[in-house]
Amino acid sequence: MEVGKCGACAGASGGGIRSACLGQCLNLVRASSFRRLSGPGSGLAVSPSPSQLCRRLSLAARPLLPRRSHSSFSPTSLFSSLPRSFCRKRVVSAMDQSSEKSAASGTAATTEVTGAKEAELLQAFYGIPSIDKAWTSSSRRGSGGVDVVVAMSSVNLHANAKRTFISTVYIPDASGNAEDYHWSPFPFELGGALLIVPSPSGTKLLIVRKADPVAKEGAAVIKLEIWGPGQLLKELFVAPSVHGSLYADGWFEGVSWSNDEESIAYVAEEPSPPLPVYGQSLFATGQSSSRSEAESDASSWKGQGDWMEDWGESYTGKRRPMLFVASINSGGVQRVEGIPKDISVGQVVWAPAPPPGEAAQQLIFVGWPSYATNFSTARKLGMKYCYNRPCALYAIEAPTESRDVAQAGVYPMKLTGEVSSAVIPRFSPDGKQLVFLSAKAAVDSGAHCATNSLNAIDWPTDGVVTTDLPMREVVPVVMNPHEDGFPGLYASNIIAQPWLSDGSTLLFTSAWRSMQVILAVNIESGAVTRITPHDTIASWSLLGVQDDAVLAVSSSPASPPCLKLGNNLSDSTNTGLGKEWNWSNINIPSLKFPVKVETALASMTYEVLQVPLEHAEPTNSESGGSKSSIEVIYVSPRIFHSKQPQGAKKSDVPPVIVVLHGGPHSVSQTTYSRPLAFLSALGFSLLHVNYRGSIGYGEEALQSLRGNVGRQDVDDVLLAVEHVISEGLAERQKIGVLGGSHGGFLTSHLIGQAPDAFVTGVLRNPVCNLSSMIGVTDIPDWCYVETFGKDALSAYSDAPSITDLSMFYKASPIAHLSKVKVPTLFLLGAQDRRVPASNGLQYVQALRARGLEVKVIVFPEDMHAIDRPQSEFESFLNIGTWFKRFLLNGGA
Repeated sequence: MEVGKCGACAGASGGGIRSACLGQCLNLVRASSFRRLSGPGSGLAVSPSPSQLCRRLSLAARPLLPRRSHSSFSPTSLFSSLPRSFCRKRVVSAMDQSSEKSAASGTAATTEVTGAKEAELLQAFYGIPSIDKAWTSSSRRGSGGVDVVVAMSSVNLHANAKRTFISTVYIPDASGNAEDYHWSPFPFELGGALLIVPSPSGTKLLIVRKADPVAKEGAAVIKLEIWGPGQLLKELFVAPSVHGSLYADGWFEGVSWSNDEESIAYVAEEPSPPLPVYGQSLFATGQSSSRSEAESDASSWKGQGDWMEDWGESYTGKRRPMLFVASINSGGVQRVEGIPKDISVGQVVWAPAPPPGEAAQQLIFVGWPSYATNFSTARKLGMKYCYNRPCALYAIEAPTESRDVAQAGVYPMKLTGEVSSAVIPRFSPDGKQLVFLSAKAAVDSGAHCATNSLNAIDWPTDGVVTTDLPMREVVPVVMNPHEDGFPGLYASNIIAQPWLSDGSTLLFTSAWRSMQVILAVNIESGAVTRITPHDTIASWSLLGVQDDAVLAVSSSPASPPCLKLGNNLSDSTNTGLGKEWNWSNINIPSLKFPVKVETALASMTYEVLQVPLEHAEPTNSESGGSKSSIEVIYVSPRIFHSKQPQGAKKSDVPPVIVVLHGGPHSVSQTTYSRPLAFLSALGFSLLHVNYRGSIGYGEEALQSLRGNVGRQDVDDVLLAVEHVISEGLAERQKIGVLGGSHGGFLTSHLIGQAPDAFVTGVLRNPVCNLSSMIGVTDIPDWCYVETFGKDALSAYSDAPSITDLSMFYKASPIAHLSKVKVPTLFLLGAQDRRVPASNGLQYVQALRARGLEVKVIVFPEDMHAIDRPQSEFESFLNIGTWFKRFLLNGGA
C-alpha cells in the first residue's frame, strides 16, 4: 500500500502510455511468442532449492491485537455489474475501487498441517491479476469508438517470475457510460518483452527483447522489433559493443518515437569496458599480439579491471545511462555524442519538428551529474526512489544518417537554468509548451521525497533553442494545505500522452493524503482539480487519455483493481476544471476469484480516521508540521468500524497489526495489496499510520520529521494506537507491528521505547543502527538528513566524525534494545545495498544474546524490496503464520 517511495523505502511505480491500434496489437501478440518455512511454530515446508537451503537462521515470537472497519464488498460483481461507490463520514464500502501495487508469490506443497491452509489462501490471493498499463487509440472501426489494449500481470511462482499478458476491449461510444464494450475472448501472454512502446499515431509498435532470452547475466544482444498492422516491419540487433542493457526501470527509462515515426531515441547502459587479459602468452612476450589472440589462448583468463561506481540499490553494475537513436529505415543505431561523461541521461523525448530547412531536430533529456552538488560529495549517491538528486533538462541535436553530430561539435544545452531539479518532460499537443515536474523542495532540503512543483517552458516556434527560454512555475509547492483542500503535487510519473482535447489540460496521478487521485491541471491558469470521485476514499491511477475520455484503474484495500472510463459532463472547452466527471466500469466478465477469496473480500471493511494531535509531544522542528491531526487507514476482516453500537462484545474485536510505511517520506494509501488482503483474510485488522513526514499532506508536515526520526514518528504511531483502543477498535493485549525499511526502523524503535504496547514485531530489511549503516549504505545522505534535519546539507561527510556517529547511534533503535521484551521476525535481503542485511543481523544477535526469541529468514538473491515472487510469497506466508501464532494462538 506504499507509494511515492523514496530514501530508505522500497517499492516502485510505473505509468501507462497510449498504444497502437487494436488490430495491430492482436496480430503482434499472436505472432510473438517453496521454499520452506522453518523454525518452531512455522510448520511449513516446501521442497527448497539449493540456494534456499542456506537462508534460514531461526525461531519465533508472541501475540498481537485486534482491529476493524466499515465497508462491505461483493467480489463476484466486481467485473460484471459493480454498483456505484459511496462514502459516508470517511467510512467506506468495499465497492469503492482503488489501485495498488501488490507483492509476491511462492510455492504450495507443505509437509505439515500448520501453514498449509495459509499457503493455499495466499496462493489464491496471488492468482488475482494486476492491471499494469493500458494504451488507447481511435478505433479503425470508426464511429468514434476506442480500442484499448490492457497489459495485466500475474505471478508465476514456479518460474519465480511475473507473467505478463494483454487483452483488448473495444468501446463503441467512449463518450457515454461505456455499458457497451467488447472484450477479446482470451488474453495473450507476451513473453520476453522488456518494453512495449506504441508510436504516437498508433500505427507502429516497438517491442524490446533480449535476443537470447535465456541469458540472464552479462552482456546480451538487444533486439528492437518494429511492428506494423499485421506484420513485423523491422528487426534491429544491437551488439554489446554498441551499448549494454536498455533501461526499463521507470526512472532513467526513456523511449521516444520521432515525429515522423522513422527514428526511436532511447536510453541504454554504456558498453562495458574491456577487462584485462592474463596468460602464458602475455608472460612470455610481455604483451600479446592482439586482444583477440590473448582471449582465445587456452591458458589466458580475464581479470577484474578497475572498480567503477554505479547508481546503487537495484542499479548494481549500471554506471552511466547514455542516449542512442535507432533508424528504422537503415537499421543503424547511433550514440548521441557530445554529452559530458559525468552526466547520466534519462527520460528522453523528441522536441517538436522545426520548420523545414531551419533549426536542427532536438532531443530533450534529463541529466544527472555523477556527484551530488547539494551534499558536496564527489561520489554517486543511490538513485532508486531518491528524488533529491540534482538534475536538469537539456537539449541536444539529434544525429541523422547524413549528419555526424560528433564531428559537428554539438553539445547539450541546459534549459532549466538555476532550477535544481527538473524531471519528466512533456510537450503540449501544439508543441508550444514544455512542462516538467521539479523536486526542488527535495533537492534543497535533502529529504529523499518532497512536494513537487509543475513548471513550463515556452518552446520556440522556429525551433531555435537557447539557454534563456521563458520559464514559469505553473503549480507551486503547497506548504500548509487547507483542511480537505489540495495538498500539493506528489507524482512520480506522467503518461506519454496526458492531454485532454483542449490542449492545455494535463492529467496525472498524485497522492492526496491517504488516497491516490487523478488531477487535472490547466497549464495556462495553474488551476488544479481532482477529477476522480469525491464520494469515495478508494484510490485511482491514470492509464490513458483518448480525446476527452479517460481510462483509469481503481482499487481499495477490500477490492482488487478495476478498469474505469471517465467522461467530462461539461461542454466547456476547459475540460477538467471544476466540472463533474462521470465514471463507468469496464468489467472483465470472465475473471473469477476462488470462493475463499470472494468470501474474505466480501466481509472486509475500511475507513480513514483522523487522530487528534493535541497530546503529541512538541518537536524541535522549525515547522512543526500538521498541528491538528494525522490520518490512519483502518482495515477490518469483517463489518467492524469506529461507529460500533454500544454494548459490542470485546471478543468481537479482531487483533490488530500496525502497518508502517517506509521512506519515511512515503505514504500508505487506500489501494489494494494482495499480501495485506491475505493478512486481513487471516482475521487481522490492519492499522496503516500516516505519521507526520508522510507525503500527501503538504510540505510543512513532511519537513517536520527531518531531525526528529525515532521521536516524532514514534509518538504519532503510539497516539494512533491509543486512538483505536479508545474507539473500541483494538484491545491492548492484541496488537502487533509490521514495517519495512524506515517502517522497520519505526518497528524496532516501538518495541524498545514502548515494550509493553505490542505483543510482537515483524521487520523487513529494517534500519536498526544508523552509526553502522552510514558506512555501507548507498544513501549515507539519508542518515544525515533524518538525524541532523536542516543542518544535514552542511554537516554531511563521507568520513563521519565521532560526534556524528554518536548522534546516529542515539537516533537508532539499537539505543533502546535493552528494553525490548517481545519475540521478533526478521526478513532480510542479502543483496540489499540500501539497508544491508548486516544492519538487521547486528540487532538480531544482540536480541538473542539477551535470550529473546528471534526468527530470521535471509533471501540470498533479494534486494531491499524482497520482491522476487517466491521470496515475497515466503515472506508474507511467514508473516501471516507468525502473527497467527502470537495474536490468535497466544504464542503456542
